[in-house]
Amino acid sequence: MLKLLANTQIAWKYAQIGLLMLPLIPSLGGIAIFLALASTWWQQYFVIIHRSLNQAIALLAVMLSITVVFAANRLDAFLGLFNFLPFLVAFAAFSTLIQTPAQLRRISWLLLISSIPVVVLGFGQLFLGWVSPQQWIEILGWAIAPGGNPPGRMASIFMYANTLAGYLVIVFILGLGLWLEAYRKGKRKSLVFLSIVILGNLAALILTNSRNAWALALVACFAYAIYQRWRWVIALVVAIASSILWAAFGANPLRDLLRNIVPAFFWARLTDQLYPDRPVALLRTTQWRFAWHLATQRPWTGWGLRSFSTLYEAKMHLWLGHPHNLFLMLAAEVGIPATLFFCSIVGWIVGSAIALLITWQYSSADKLIFFSYLLAFCACTLFNTVDVTLFDLRLNTLGWILLAAICGVVYRATSKPSVEFLSK
Repeated sequence: MLKLLANTQIAWKYAQIGLLMLPLIPSLGGIAIFLALASTWWQQYFVIIHRSLNQAIALLAVMLSITVVFAANRLDAFLGLFNFLPFLVAFAAFSTLIQTPAQLRRISWLLLISSIPVVVLGFGQLFLGWVSPQQWIEILGWAIAPGGNPPGRMASIFMYANTLAGYLVIVFILGLGLWLEAYRKGKRKSLVFLSIVILGNLAALILTNSRNAWALALVACFAYAIYQRWRWVIALVVAIASSILWAAFGANPLRDLLRNIVPAFFWARLTDQLYPDRPVALLRTTQWRFAWHLATQRPWTGWGLRSFSTLYEAKMHLWLGHPHNLFLMLAAEVGIPATLFFCSIVGWIVGSAIALLITWQYSSADKLIFFSYLLAFCACTLFNTVDVTLFDLRLNTLGWILLAAICGVVYRATSKPSVEFLSK
């Protein structure tokens, strides 16, 4: 095991550089991550291919590839494979490269630090009217839309506000894990820095105006409070959530009273009063029903990757990039068997991680960091039940790395537990 770690030190350095650069300069970050991936495959090829989980991943790749043959548009379906196959290859590598809580802790710090310019640019976008030259798209792969996208909602360097929200939820949860660790150890300087950055992330997350992200942030705080057994935090989170929900959907006279206390920015967003008279075709329920209808028409092979947009536009006369639910999209595009197999692989990893957490035999600090990753990935998964993040390279990469990191720690802890696990 020590030899494996020594052989992957160069790959680990590339991975860290890539993760630090990925949000702001995706092209360079992607190159560094690719070098880490390639180096790991080169050095640990036999280790990777002999793991039964990776063999299941290979079978999933074959199943996805077969659906191209039966797709309504084979070219689109073939291109859609690139949202999956490279990341399956990356998962197999990074679940071998990332194996310790110390590495998880380092990744959390890198992601938190790299979020600072993202948040600063987001505030500049909303409050200072910052815009980016068109040439930035060619150089950096992103541009800052004036006033946000949609207008009034922070998107920063991401294409859309919801995409930024998905990114911030991950960073916010991992940041809270680092904050709690620093609090436990009494590291005042780290606490001050982490508090500033986390509050900035939270403010930006609120300004994305994403109901899904708000809910996940509250659930994450609630989960951490239960983990820490902080009853006052549990009561506070429940009180905040209950007040907002009652102000939005509750009965009078308490509803009107709460609407004078709770900012309309929150309860009116939940009731859609901020965006009234939305077309039926834009409602998520409409999209979900249509995606499920497609799945029932071709349950075995689906209609092919990237087919939803074309079929939805033909039916509803409105173009949408996805049906705002990853699992319904997969069922419609690659069929129910491939979707269930994909979910079973992810479910096995998450279940194994929960089992490890319950029987954890190492330091409480490492357990907290591992818990933060499990929480962040579960939040990412829940976010994908009401949105789809795989079309953004950065967010898709982070999701797979979270899963690979969890899997790597589970594998090492269960296969060769030792004292070395704590520090290497």
